[in-house]
Amino acid sequence: MAFKVKGNVRWVGKIDWELRRFHGDEYSTHRGSTYNSYLVEEEKTALIDTVWGPFAGEYVSALESVVDLEKIDYVIANHGESDHSGALPELMRRIPDRPIYCTANGIKSLKGLYHQNWNFQAVKTGDRLSLGGKELVFLEAPMLHWPDTMFCYLTGDNILFSNDAFGQHYASEYMFNDLVDQNELMMECIKYYANILTPFSVMVARKIKEVLALGLPVDIICTSHGVIWRREPTRIVEQYLKWADDYQENQISILYDTMWNGTRIMAEHIARGIRQADTQVNVKLFNVAHSDKNDVITEVFKSKGILVGSPTINRGILTAVAGILEEISGLKFKGKKAAAFGCYGWSGESVKILNRRLEEAGFQVVDDGLRAQWNPDGEAVKACEDFGGKMAGLV
Repeated sequence: MAFKVKGNVRWVGKIDWELRRFHGDEYSTHRGSTYNSYLVEEEKTALIDTVWGPFAGEYVSALESVVDLEKIDYVIANHGESDHSGALPELMRRIPDRPIYCTANGIKSLKGLYHQNWNFQAVKTGDRLSLGGKELVFLEAPMLHWPDTMFCYLTGDNILFSNDAFGQHYASEYMFNDLVDQNELMMECIKYYANILTPFSVMVARKIKEVLALGLPVDIICTSHGVIWRREPTRIVEQYLKWADDYQENQISILYDTMWNGTRIMAEHIARGIRQADTQVNVKLFNVAHSDKNDVITEVFKSKGILVGSPTINRGILTAVAGILEEISGLKFKGKKAAAFGCYGWSGESVKILNRRLEEAGFQVVDDGLRAQWNPDGEAVKACEDFGGKMAGLV
């Protein structure tokens, strides 16, 4: 499938309806994804990015039905990651001498991935490539979200090819932001930001402000995954600036795992105590052993604070809780508060361990935490509700 984006620009990518896991098994894609590739046909023809390797054969075949491969003058690699560049080996086998424009780090990435010495042309911010009456302007965007990432901008049509920035894993036949379900779209956008771009928020904000300072009019943002932003494209840019600014909503998320339901009972009564103390706060509970971790992380991103619970097992914590804390630690959330709770039988180290892990992850731990021995009874349940009420004022 190929379709017109604007002027002489066509989308020539791949919609992957079946995708359910990405980055190995690290990211859930409940709604599939797309690998967006763009063909710009002016006096000179440029191909911007390709698709993931498993679709390389069908991609090149489909591309050949749209354009004579020999007429492609330039290949642009905005990012070397395999979901963007995976079809390059098959394409370059057909047109081996075509120049590939990318950043200096992009050359390192592509050589490291494919071990080919193609005709690489390194570019940096401000460099221009003439297509005849129009130009591609290159903008380096390191750590959005790889060191090699760049954007490119098509003059005349005012299109920003933004690579991973402003994208989302979302398969749709419509492919334009104004045609899809807006709730689904924004849900996938915030999930994408929370799980992938959060650690680079300072650089996200800096790069967006740098691009805005150039004064380039932007009519369309063409991402590498998901929909193309053609209606009010700056809406997603403004949203990114909000998300990059230590984002939080009036929400407290409770994350826990449980062995014999004791920690679950604690979580539910802590939630009740929060709600009794503050009827406006949004409280969400997640048994992390049974919840999608990327969905949970998205809720942590939205939260002003989290409570984390685990019973003690072998003087440690349950592996599902340890795993989600490892994920959270790498994302470097800022400006969020936290506390811990958990059941125990005879040793009871879990709360102390959770406190340490939360501090290491960058959270402000606001309380020593709450422990309950064995199965929480009436007195322990009351303590949980009181703890929740206290947390409503601290988190």
